[in-house]
Amino acid sequence: MSTRIRVLDDADLPAARELASADPVTNVFLLSRMTEGGLDRSRLGCPVHGAWRDGELLAMLHVGANLVPCGDPEAVAQLAGHVGPWRRSSSIMGCSDLVMALHAELSRRWGHPWAHTREIRAHQPLMAIDGQPAIACDPRVRRIDESDFDSYFRAAVAMYTEEVGVSPLDPGGSYSRHMRALVARGQCFGIVDDGRVRWKSDIGVAWRDVCQIQGVWLDPVLRGHGTSASAMAGVVSLCLRRHSTVSLYVNDFNTRALRMYRQVGFRPVGEMATVLY
Repeated sequence: MSTRIRVLDDADLPAARELASADPVTNVFLLSRMTEGGLDRSRLGCPVHGAWRDGELLAMLHVGANLVPCGDPEAVAQLAGHVGPWRRSSSIMGCSDLVMALHAELSRRWGHPWAHTREIRAHQPLMAIDGQPAIACDPRVRRIDESDFDSYFRAAVAMYTEEVGVSPLDPGGSYSRHMRALVARGQCFGIVDDGRVRWKSDIGVAWRDVCQIQGVWLDPVLRGHGTSASAMAGVVSLCLRRHSTVSLYVNDFNTRALRMYRQVGFRPVGEMATVLY
């Protein structure tokens, strides 16, 4: 029977959650987005395309600022034909095999808008920890509150610019609003020294018992002194008060960070990829 492609809506939420929750650590972004905004296009802010066969949802593709695939690789490739040549996404991210195959298919079908990239990070180890850290926690790590926001935001901008290669600042102030929302939800952690944030990280997305740490940054003047491992251990300990699994993913070329995460107790559980435009 042929595969049928259509935009998903809230009536499809049970099938979409079932598909993504087969691997909640890999798909926590999609699960978090669906929990917050459902699948209604106007409420979510972007469409999610689904591929169906015999009444079963085989794959889906979140088509927003982040293009995020999930499900059967063959069906994901078919979804590429419904994205079109007018690229609005600034990245493709998710399971490495799906991301790289999707990028290849988009490039084949639509050419330059998708083929021309700023950077491809094809191998990003996905790591997780589901117990207390293997090393002592830095007692200075705490949740960030509104009084810390200005310094925390400066650190977040520095982290993003260093990691992604472009500034997140925009005329509409969307990045500032995003970070304020994370702080308000108690999802930001840091070491604050005399009013200045020296270490930061955030729960970028979460779904039920799984959270994903993003935005890890240490003040350059403190790097190389062993601060990161104990600070990350402190973050893990705080996250485990709300979630049973703490995850993150890291560039494979960042060998120092990989060693640090292993020292804390993170173990590899998969591989992600990011295509940046």
